[in-house]
Amino acid sequence: MAQTNVKFALNHMVCPRWTPLQLIEIAAEMGVGAVELRNDVGDNSLTDRQQAQAAGRRARELGIEVLSLNALYPFNIWNEERAAQAEAMAELLAAAGGHGLVLCPLVDGDDDASPEQCRARLEQALTALDAILGRHDLKGFVEPLGFPISTLRTKAEAVQTIRELGLASRFGLVHDTFHHQGAGEREFFAERTGLVHISGVEDPAVGFEAMLDPHRLLVGEDDRLDNLGQIRRLLEEGYQGYLSFEPFADSVHAAEDPVAELRRSMDFVRAGLA
Repeated sequence: MAQTNVKFALNHMVCPRWTPLQLIEIAAEMGVGAVELRNDVGDNSLTDRQQAQAAGRRARELGIEVLSLNALYPFNIWNEERAAQAEAMAELLAAAGGHGLVLCPLVDGDDDASPEQCRARLEQALTALDAILGRHDLKGFVEPLGFPISTLRTKAEAVQTIRELGLASRFGLVHDTFHHQGAGEREFFAERTGLVHISGVEDPAVGFEAMLDPHRLLVGEDDRLDNLGQIRRLLEEGYQGYLSFEPFADSVHAAEDPVAELRRSMDFVRAGLA
């Protein structure tokens, strides 16, 4: 297997100050094959149908895949508001020609639901989302969040629930290297993975369970998350999809030349896998 032949994607979090069209155009200029659009990047969020259609047209013109719209949160607290949000996001994603909706669970230290209640909530949400996503021929990408106060920390729990509901054709996983390490999870589920998010943490003073989104950088030589090891394992187990950069650190967002920084990280990953 030629591990250097990895496919990179740009999550809009690489540079929230870009518009969706700029994100798509820069991906094309860089030779990157796909993007992830977001609903949480301020004025550049994907919010209306006309904007989504324009993004989809530009992506098609340039040969760029729209992997996802990120994210429905908290997807596992299902109610009328969440159903309306899911329907609206699915319509936008379909208008942009996208593939899947990223689904993030509740992160709340005050949530006192039992494991059984959390499981019931997850089942309710997945069942309802199957109908909504199905109407638009979209996938659901479930992204367990590894924070200690997350209501869905592990991919194992998501996989089991999806399997028992018979919804494996509708839902896949997001393997996020940050959350995989934060949850201390050992299984990879490459065959169930539809999307991989990569970011690095370098601060030596923060423990894995104390890591937060603002710690997340591009992947470099001082990375503590073992991104290279995680990516290598996914590739060895058959993952053939995109590696999507998803940094949240202000220092990344403020970079004077984000394209140069992204190229540097891509070169590091390719060299590390060679």
